[in-house]
Parts: sequence; C-alpha cells; structure tokens
Amino acid sequence: MPYYEHVVIARQDVSPQQAEALNDQLKHLIEENGGHIAKIEYWGLRNLTYRVKKNRKGHYSLLAIDAPAAAVKEMERQLSINEDVIRYMTVRVEELDLELSPILARRDRPERPERSDRGPSETTFAE
Repeated sequence: MPYYEHVVIARQDVSPQQAEALNDQLKHLIEENGGHIAKIEYWGLRNLTYRVKKNRKGHYSLLAIDAPAAAVKEMERQLSINEDVIRYMTVRVEELDLELSPILARRDRPERPERSDRGPSETTFAE
C-alpha cells in the first residue's frame, strides 16, 4: 500500500480534546477502509501565517498513513464536509518517517542557558 503524510488544521474555536477526537475519527475511518495509521502527532494551537476562513490560529495534527488510495480519498471527502476543519493536505511519500517531527522535537529540546560570557552592554559615543 502507498504511504501518505497528512496534515489537518482544525478551527481555533474547538478544544484540544475535540481536535484529538477528530484524529481518532480519522484513524477509525482509515482502519475501516483497510489502512493503518502509523503515527499521529498533535502539534497544538499554532498561529496561521494569514487568515483562513476568518481564523488566525488553528489546531495542527500530522498523520502518517499506510492505506489504499480509496481510503485516503474517503478521508479527504469527510474532511471537506467537516465544519471544524480549516485546511488539510495529503502528500504521498516513499517511506514513512516515524521519528518525532521537527515541530515536536524542538519542543522537547532543553532551553538554552543565557550567555554569560559577554560583559555588560555599554554604549559609548564619540564626541
């Protein structure tokens, strides 16, 4: 079966639990149609670059899918009629990347300590 990466953006008005429920609904739909979801990542509420359907933010999710094309087509059909979904995009890939995505990997990285090797910031002006 072909592999897909799917990103879905839900409206900012829905709760994180409703966004997770949407992911579960998509997983159930794919599995009903003979596919398998290898990974689901919920990226949280993030700012959009520009307004989309009067929304400035959206709940992002990434799904790694191993499914027949008919299952993906049915999932996209369901998403197109769902009022809570702002945008979605499905991309066919050669192999699934099951590691943590860069979005979540950046979150797990420890904070960088303040640089203390610089002296006090003083500005002098020549007269």
